[in-house]
Amino acid sequence: MPLEPRELTPRYNVAPGTLITSVRHPSDDAPLVMDEVWWGYRPHWANEKAPEPINATVEKVATSNYFRGAFAHHRCLVPADGWFEWLPVDGKKQPHFLCRADREPIWLAGIWSERPDGKPGCAILTEPARGVAKEIHDRMPLALNAESLEPWLDPHLTDRETIRQVVHHLPAETFTHWPVSARVNRPGNDDASLIEPLPAG
Repeated sequence: MPLEPRELTPRYNVAPGTLITSVRHPSDDAPLVMDEVWWGYRPHWANEKAPEPINATVEKVATSNYFRGAFAHHRCLVPADGWFEWLPVDGKKQPHFLCRADREPIWLAGIWSERPDGKPGCAILTEPARGVAKEIHDRMPLALNAESLEPWLDPHLTDRETIRQVVHHLPAETFTHWPVSARVNRPGNDDASLIEPLPAG
């Protein structure tokens, strides 16, 4: 996956409806770029009242009229260290940070489209939760293994069944999680303490 190195500014509380980092081919024959896209998917042909989802389910992304063109031609990767989910506890929602147990970066599968404003926007694919992720939520982002990154980004690979055969998620045992501060509930908070485990007790 040849790509020019780029220095990324750490972010610890990435909210929907903001710019996020992605890796993609801006067109079929363009080289890979790492750039910023809007986290919110609304294709250029949709009207202003059309939905702007931040996620697309693996069960429907290849067949939905809204997503299938992007699934075939405009796939991307979103780098992340992990993600947050909220677990109901005693009438409240306790945030948890989910990540690889080895703390290596995660590559999340996404799709993108040019938005009505001419700028790219994306949605991250989700799948039924697996392994320890099921303890927190019934869905999780689609995190790809290393062998799947190049085929996922290949704009000339458009057949749905072929994509499914060559693209695979990380094993369930890859992941772990822990409770974190409720400060993450405020998008304005963005510092490394947000992903630190809460003290025991």
